[in-house]
Amino acid sequence: MKLLAKAAKQAQRAYFQRILVYRFTSDSSPLRKGPRSTGLECQWFCASSQEIFSTVRRLVEVRQNFINEEEENALFKELEPGLRKKRYEFDHWDDAIHGFRETERLQWGDVCEGVLRRVREVAFPKGSSLLGPVHVLDLDKAGYIKPHVDSVKFCGSTIAGLSLLSDSIMRLVPENNSAEWVKLLLSRRSLYILRDDARFKYTHEILKDEESFFSGQKVPRHRRISVICRNLPD
Repeated sequence: MKLLAKAAKQAQRAYFQRILVYRFTSDSSPLRKGPRSTGLECQWFCASSQEIFSTVRRLVEVRQNFINEEEENALFKELEPGLRKKRYEFDHWDDAIHGFRETERLQWGDVCEGVLRRVREVAFPKGSSLLGPVHVLDLDKAGYIKPHVDSVKFCGSTIAGLSLLSDSIMRLVPENNSAEWVKLLLSRRSLYILRDDARFKYTHEILKDEESFFSGQKVPRHRRISVICRNLPD
C-alpha cells in the first residue's frame, strides 16, 4: 500500500511539473514552442509545485513586448551616455549585485515619459505614491543579482521593471522553504511586476548566464538594463 501511495504521489508531482509551465511567446524569444495558457498573453511562469504556483501566480506578472523597439531605443539613447561614464562594479554595499552599474533619473524625454506613464498605470494602485527617481540598473553580461529580500524601509508593496537589451530569468524562492521555487522569463522589452508577499517573503534574483535556463532550455544572458519603478511604503 505504501509503495502504491508513493508511486501515485510521484506520478502526480510529475504531472504538475508538466502543467506548471505557462508559455507566452514573442517572435524574438528563444522559447517558442509549448502549450499556451488561456490567461494573460504576456506572462511566462514555471514553478516547482502546484502549491507555490497557486500562491505566487496572483503576486507576479510579466507583460511581454510591453514596449516596442522604438521605445527601447529611446530609453537606451537617454540612458547610455550617463551609464557609459561609469565602471561596472563587482561588489555591492549589501553584497546583492555582481557586475553592475546604476543610476537614478528624474527627467525624461517625451517618448520615455510616455512609457513610464504606462508602467505606472498598469503596475501600481490608483493614487499610490511613487518613489520619485526611477532606478536604472545595468548588468554586465557576466553580472547577476544574488538572492535577496527587499527592505520594507525603502519601498512599498510593488516593484515594476522594464527589461532592455536581453532576456533573463528571475527566480523567486520562499524564505521558509528553499526547496520550492518559481521562475519568470523576463523577455527583452517585457515588464515584470512583483507585489506584496512576492517582495518580502521570497528571495528574488537574476540568474547568471550559465544558470539561465527556463523549462530545460537555455536562455542566453547578455548585457541587461532594467528600468525600475517602486511605490513608497504606506
